[in-house]
Amino acid sequence: MKDYLRNNGLCICFLALFIAALIGQIIFGFEEHNKELIEEGSAAIHLSAYFLSGHFIQSTFENWESEFLQMAMFVVFTIFLMQKGSSESKDLDKDEEVDREPSPSRKDAPWPVKKGGWILSLYKHSLTISLLLLFVISFILHFYGSLKDENEQLALKGLPLESVSDYMGDSRFWFESFQNWQSEFLSVFAIVMLSIYLRQIGSPQSKPVNAPHMETGE
Repeated sequence: MKDYLRNNGLCICFLALFIAALIGQIIFGFEEHNKELIEEGSAAIHLSAYFLSGHFIQSTFENWESEFLQMAMFVVFTIFLMQKGSSESKDLDKDEEVDREPSPSRKDAPWPVKKGGWILSLYKHSLTISLLLLFVISFILHFYGSLKDENEQLALKGLPLESVSDYMGDSRFWFESFQNWQSEFLSVFAIVMLSIYLRQIGSPQSKPVNAPHMETGE
C-alpha cells in the first residue's frame, strides 16, 4: 500500500480534491438553486431531483468543457509552437524524444506500438483524441443543462420555452462558454510565460533554479 500511494500520489491527491470540490459544489449549488426557486414562488426540490436539474448539469459541465478544451489545445499547439525559455515548450534547437517514431523493439513498449498499423496510428494521437472527445461530450452536456435550466426558469415565469435551434444562438449559452474559455487560455499563457523567469524548486513544471532564463525546457 505504501508503494502504491507513493507511485500514484499525484493522481490520488487531485482525485480527492476533485471529489471534495464536487461535493462542495453540490451542497452550495443545491442550496442556491432552492433559494432561487423559493424566490420565484416555487417549492424547493429534493437533492435527488437536483442532480437532474439544468442548474446542476449546466454548472458542472460548463467547467469541465473549458478544462478539456484547454488541455487539448495545449497538447496540440505544443507539437509545433514553441516559446523560448519556457519549461512548457520543446527545445527550439534540437530534436525531442517525443518527436521520434516509436520503436516496437523497445523494452516494455506498449502493445499498440508492437501491433503497428492503424492501431499504432490511432495510439500516436490517442491523448489528443481523448481530450477532444471529452470536450465534445462536456460541450453537449453543458448545452443540454443550460437549455434545461433556461426553460425551467422560463416555465416558472410562464414564458414560452426555448427550442434547441433557438438556444444555439442564445447569448446566455455562449457567454457561459466564453467566460470559461478565456480564463483557461489565460492560465496557459501565465504558466508558459511565468516559467521563463520564475522557479519552483522540486517541481517538474519548473526549470532548475539556476537555469538561465532563455534556456528552454528542463
